[in-house]
Amino acid sequence: MEDSSWKHSSGELCVDYPGKETDCTEYPGKESKGDMGSHVVKHTDEKPYKCEECGYRAAYRSTLCRHMRTHTGEKPHKCDHCDYSAARKSTLDHHMAAKHTGEKPYMCGECGYRTARKHHLSLHMRIHTGEKPYKCDQCDYSAAQKGDLNTHLVKHTGEKPYMCGECGYRTVRKSDLSRHIITHTGEKPYICLECGYRSAKKSDLSKHTRNHTGEKTLQVWPV
Repeated sequence: MEDSSWKHSSGELCVDYPGKETDCTEYPGKESKGDMGSHVVKHTDEKPYKCEECGYRAAYRSTLCRHMRTHTGEKPHKCDHCDYSAARKSTLDHHMAAKHTGEKPYMCGECGYRTARKHHLSLHMRIHTGEKPYKCDQCDYSAAQKGDLNTHLVKHTGEKPYMCGECGYRTVRKSDLSRHIITHTGEKPYICLECGYRSAKKSDLSKHTRNHTGEKTLQVWPV
């Protein structure tokens, strides 16, 4: 094969010189062979980069570098408005929108739902489309979100991979563990805008608001 072209697993030919015709509908042309090498991974299941700490494998070196921060604790992306820091820029962007700017640029054309994250909008759209791409390989169950499938799989495996280092509590979902950790830290992220009451759980705050409005629920915000 000539240096100016690569073949991926489907047998399609990708030409990596600008201006040349390419048979790969997903690849309009790159300027370097290195770029093509990264592109080819999109068409294969190859994951050549391995984490020596836990065995995690990635298709791209940059993805592995981001993963390594889960072991090192490195959080290079700093918030300009508070002392928050994040391992990923996308996480910092979400923090900025949720805590400081309130910006929610992604909107659902069906119902007007808005969110700070494009990924969250993609998940939301499945409410309208009915798409359930995550399939159980042991029964006919399918889910719109991977987290829901993971919860379902416990019925088959009993596995609960997320564990609390304080008390040994285990759970299927990382979000459930995050909520559990609050019982140890004493954090109360939900605040009543009427009186300043704070709660560790959004459901507890919803109950509290009835002191002000009866059955009507006030708008509440995590802080």
